[in-house]
Amino acid sequence: MASSTTITVEVDDVSYTDDVEPRLLLVQYLRERLGKTGTLIGCDTTNCGACTVHLDGVSVKSCTMFAVQADGHRVTTIEGLAEDGKLAPLQQAFHECHALQCGYCTPGMIMQSASLLAENPHPSEQEIRDGLEGNLCRCTGYQNIVAAVRSVADGTVSSNAGEAETAGVA
Repeated sequence: MASSTTITVEVDDVSYTDDVEPRLLLVQYLRERLGKTGTLIGCDTTNCGACTVHLDGVSVKSCTMFAVQADGHRVTTIEGLAEDGKLAPLQQAFHECHALQCGYCTPGMIMQSASLLAENPHPSEQEIRDGLEGNLCRCTGYQNIVAAVRSVADGTVSSNAGEAETAGVA
């Protein structure tokens, strides 16, 4: 029987205390224990970025971080961006700008974009592309993803955010 460690972590503004195996990855903890299935498992090597979440406001790839490393910290997942059942501006922008096709990269792209905009609220196109460099998309060609981030930076995204459940982006 593997030893366990007790952790307390705040995820999407809810505090959780759980016993976890020291080798449990944060992405597995979020998905399997907490049901945060918007955080996706892609490559398990930090190459694709599908598992990107925020740890104390900073983007991290949860596939190469242990859950015990999140002990005492605040984690925000893609589900945590929506407020009162409404899409966050970035989620709405990805929907409006058709910045997703299969949708697999979308949660990580949105989380990385949120970090980028927190650091630099008005990035150039090149700064957006550089900021998303660690996140891969096989479907969109990135044009619409860049456009979505630009629309939030420029304040042109609709303020009429739709229901999170109906847009399929949360």
